[in-house]
Amino acid sequence: MFQLSGLYKIYGKRLENEIQGGDIPNHLALILDGNRRWAKKHLSIAKKGHWKGADAVENLLDWCEELDIKIVTLYALSAENMNRDDEELEHLYELIRIRLEKLYNDPRIHRCKMRVTGIGRIDSLPESIKEVLKRLDETTKNYDNHFLNIALAYGGQYELVDAVKKIGEKIKNGVLNVEDINKKEIESNLYTSYLPQSSPDMILRTSGEKRLSGFLMWQSAYSELVFMDIFWPEFRKIDLMRAIRTFQERKRRLGK
Repeated sequence: MFQLSGLYKIYGKRLENEIQGGDIPNHLALILDGNRRWAKKHLSIAKKGHWKGADAVENLLDWCEELDIKIVTLYALSAENMNRDDEELEHLYELIRIRLEKLYNDPRIHRCKMRVTGIGRIDSLPESIKEVLKRLDETTKNYDNHFLNIALAYGGQYELVDAVKKIGEKIKNGVLNVEDINKKEIESNLYTSYLPQSSPDMILRTSGEKRLSGFLMWQSAYSELVFMDIFWPEFRKIDLMRAIRTFQERKRRLGK
């Protein structure tokens, strides 16, 4: 076991040196999938899987800081997830509140000058979660070195519907003409409009599922997609580096 651990460290260091010589994604988006299946695999309850997944997120933030990934967007709770049974949903809400509170007191957000924002239909969340998100937003709204976007009650179709409604209100109020609607106008009404780069360079999904499930539908047009056969609670730094190496091996043409 010790020998394998030593080889793992050597391989990890070599891989880190390798990827540091290439392009590191500026905006990394992740679909954190597989918490419940991890729990089932380990003969545990779903709640345990969600808590282990939350631990993996904390580690991820350290790794992104080490690799200087500037923008991180996490798909933490989809609008569809909110249809789960009441008991599991209560556990999820409490976990989200606790971890957001911990993030609020995390020195990393100030050291990295990290703006933390919740994106999605935030109004549909419990008051306790909205209150912490509001404090995080107020505390970090002037930071612009790093960005952490937490997708909660999020659905890509809902995001587009909400953008259309905002544009419709502008037309109704006479501040926008139909002829002036373009890509820039649509992007300025998306949840991610405040970001310096709203489109992810890479979207990574764990658990082996090979779909985006509506995540960042507009923004993902030219994102590189990486799917990994590992449940989110098992995610390690070496898995992130492997994903980045895959990203670097692809030739991004961006439609050209």
